[in-house]
Amino acid sequence: MDDPEERRPQARRERRGRRRSARTEQELPGGGTEAQAKDVCLRLLTDRARSRSELATKLEQKGFASDVAERALDRLTEVGLIDDADFANQWARSRHLHAGKGKRAIALELRRKGIDADDAAAALEQIDTADERERAIELVRKKLRTQPPLPTEGDRREIAAERDKLVRRLVGMLARRGYAQGMAFDVVREELATFGADANDLPHD
Repeated sequence: MDDPEERRPQARRERRGRRRSARTEQELPGGGTEAQAKDVCLRLLTDRARSRSELATKLEQKGFASDVAERALDRLTEVGLIDDADFANQWARSRHLHAGKGKRAIALELRRKGIDADDAAAALEQIDTADERERAIELVRKKLRTQPPLPTEGDRREIAAERDKLVRRLVGMLARRGYAQGMAFDVVREELATFGADANDLPHD
């Protein structure tokens, strides 16, 4: 008769082997079902809205076969859970209002997220030139609140150098956020005039 104590380690090894095999099957390409692919997408969409391209990339990374992923994505699109046009609108509005991004930067972000040109263009139409300029002014004023006063006495060259350095820093900040250079210089020139600098001495774009 077999000793039960001897059978237990073997049984544990068999269970571990079955679990490893199950994990391997789930990780292999094509190992996931359409239902599992949809579950992955739904969990991701619970976190935040995502583009179809983002979800497709996640499914590919998790080893789902392309045809399984496409069927799952098509189904979620049909029921309205994936909508690239709506996603683009939400993303553009949020990135402009909350992150202070300009249209150029937002357009690049949408392209990276796989949004097509038409949906991206429609989303960016929400942000007109006046809105973009107003947001740029807010960003510059926020920076200037922590900026020590510019020198007004002493060597004229040193005064001009300090002023030019501040202009470059502020224009660079706006450029990195996707604002056009012309608008960036105009906004900085106007705000520094209010801040106390001589606007006529500031460099032009």
